[in-house]
Amino acid sequence: MKLNKQDLSLYLVTDRHWTKDQSLVEQVEAGLKGGVTMVQLREKNLSDEEFLLKALELKELTTTYKVPFMINDNVWVAIQSDADGIHIGQDDLPADEVRKLVGEEKILGVSVQTVEQAQIAKRQGADYLGVGAVFSTDTKKDAKHVPLQVLKEICEAVNLPVVAIGGIDEDNVDELTGSGICGVAVVSAILASDDIMQAAKNLKRDWVL
Repeated sequence: MKLNKQDLSLYLVTDRHWTKDQSLVEQVEAGLKGGVTMVQLREKNLSDEEFLLKALELKELTTTYKVPFMINDNVWVAIQSDADGIHIGQDDLPADEVRKLVGEEKILGVSVQTVEQAQIAKRQGADYLGVGAVFSTDTKKDAKHVPLQVLKEICEAVNLPVVAIGGIDEDNVDELTGSGICGVAVVSAILASDDIMQAAKNLKRDWVL
């Protein structure tokens, strides 16, 4: 699948910490109904086999909604589930090695925090960049803060679509307008809501591309 910049506009990253009375699939579907344009399955504490089962469930759902489906970090799960792509961080395999493993047709996203990292990711075959944390976040405890000025510098320095992540919600999303990003990636701003579909709609309404 080729990446369309609009696919990045409202990017949902999963976290089963927020599932409460709903299953992860039910939550993601509510988000999709509210306007989520891309979904990433992030699982840090499951075996590969359990991760794959979750991936297969969500791949079926996202295919129905015609939304790209990404796997966080795990190349084997990305390949076995026939996900649309994979998103990796700075502590994972280098992007060029991941590209060789998943092939040219898969979407490859890379998390970066500096202009230098962004330039390396582009050279190594990234299709888009995730930059953050742009605001303070409790979702990822080890996330380093990336000032808005650095976010702008990355967008200006590298000719790749950029999605901002980290602590983004309805109250601060408008601060990202004019930064050069193509979209916002969120976790708790949607999944922690009592009305997930409405939370997604609100973010879509408030986020001005």
